[in-house]
Amino acid sequence: MPFSRHLKIAPSILSADFANFGAECEAIEAQGADWVHVDVMDGHFVPNLTFGPATCAAIRPHIKGVMDVHLMIAPVDPYIAAFAKSGADHLTVHLESGPHVHRTLQAIRANGCKAGLAINPATGIEPVPYLLDDIDILNVMTVNPGFGGQKLIPAMVDKVRMLRSMVADRPIHIQIDGGVTLGNAALLVAAGADVLVAGNAIFQGGSVTAPAAYGINIAALRRAGHA
Repeated sequence: MPFSRHLKIAPSILSADFANFGAECEAIEAQGADWVHVDVMDGHFVPNLTFGPATCAAIRPHIKGVMDVHLMIAPVDPYIAAFAKSGADHLTVHLESGPHVHRTLQAIRANGCKAGLAINPATGIEPVPYLLDDIDILNVMTVNPGFGGQKLIPAMVDKVRMLRSMVADRPIHIQIDGGVTLGNAALLVAAGADVLVAGNAIFQGGSVTAPAAYGINIAALRRAGHA
């Protein structure tokens, strides 16, 4: 698809019903989600354990659009091919997850995926200018990774502004991951974000048998971002 900076809402299935992942993916897309965000955690790089390539492969047939896979794992290089084969459209890795980030980003593209780079809250952005030619997505972690339901760290808004200036007119998405709400969406978009990842803010009040709430929440978040 051609690059566009129109605002995209990417529900994180970490907040979905784990027993109904396929139906949940179908429901959020039907209700207006732009991307389906899949948080992969290893219990080592982050203090939580979620799922691996087999789960991604299982839900892929239920996703018509973009499967946006966020790899919060270390080491990450040995698993890139497996996650790409599982059907991921995007693979995002952490700046902190390995010593040779160029090699990792290049391996993602070589496996047919868009390459994303995630940056933890306490990590500086000094290396980013040297990586821009190998990046399709900059994921700004606005909470410490590992768990949903955390509050956004306010200082990260300035980091978003700096990264947006750094990206300039390059076709690189700036994605916000963590603590996104109706109350801060406009601030984040004004700072330069064009992808908002949200879990609780999307899935609250809904279910696979009552998915209309997902659509209401997605539409409200989109309106808030444009406010």
